[in-house]
Amino acid sequence: MIKTLSRSVRQFKASSVATASLSVLEVVFEIVVPLAMSRLIDYGVYAGSMGQVWKYGLLLLLLASMQLTTGVLAAKLGAKASVGLAANLRQDMYDQVQSFAFSNIDKFSTASLVTRLTTDVSNVQNAYQMLLRMAVRAPFMMVFAMIASFSINRQISLIFVVAIPFLALGLGLIIRSVMPVFKQVFADYDGLNKVVQENVRGIRVVKSFNQESFEIKKFENMSAKIFQGFAKGERLIALNMPMMQFFMYSCMLLVSWLGARAIIASGNNEALGLTTGQLTALFSYSMQILISLMMLSMVFAMIMIASSSAERIVEILNEKSD
Repeated sequence: MIKTLSRSVRQFKASSVATASLSVLEVVFEIVVPLAMSRLIDYGVYAGSMGQVWKYGLLLLLLASMQLTTGVLAAKLGAKASVGLAANLRQDMYDQVQSFAFSNIDKFSTASLVTRLTTDVSNVQNAYQMLLRMAVRAPFMMVFAMIASFSINRQISLIFVVAIPFLALGLGLIIRSVMPVFKQVFADYDGLNKVVQENVRGIRVVKSFNQESFEIKKFENMSAKIFQGFAKGERLIALNMPMMQFFMYSCMLLVSWLGARAIIASGNNEALGLTTGQLTALFSYSMQILISLMMLSMVFAMIMIASSSAERIVEILNEKSD
């Protein structure tokens, strides 16, 4: 499936690679910012040295500017690549449909072909953009933030090692529950399009036999079925946010408690334990680690929605004309 879809990237391969590369650079700058902030607090604010405050303050300004620049460029190129993929997919599918015999068209149905050319392609477009940005940013951010936090204090950083498997297990259960729901929803889309097409095509017959109320009821039933399916899927995905917040604030509380004890024990001496600036950096890295997991969960949710659409698109592209 991936091989078939990747053939439609074509002239947008360079934009896709550039988006991923810029996203990694953006993560690097984002990881270095808390380290510079900790130095500003320890060597500037805490030590009362305005020279160090200016030095690290300007460094922070430079890092923030570089992060902003790489982020904007990555977003722009990512949007261009995803929209380009969608345009190529629509064109490839349309060209393929033109070669179909009547038996091939009957196999998929006109309603299904319309859904695949519109809704399914839009879902793949959104998923591709998230893959180029979030799916690249999140793993690198989590790994770099873990390395940086362990370089500051190994004992406190073990909190993240314990929390991540439980969080991953919860996300896995949500994903497993949501997948069948969205697959059924996109099958129902075909039925909705079929109802509309039948009504439009036979509008004279419908009005002649005064069957408007029957057609309205049929449409309402199909629309309600899609509404219920999406509502069920979104309810399951919504469990992701409270679960993430629970683990996020639990980790922050543990980092605060253990970090404060370490600072008191060391007297804000870096050589003996932990400083105020390092604790501030640990707070930032804890947020980055957990936010990266939240980003991954959003990517998985979008992939779940788009996987069914991608399979339906590939069926068209791989279909041999009779």
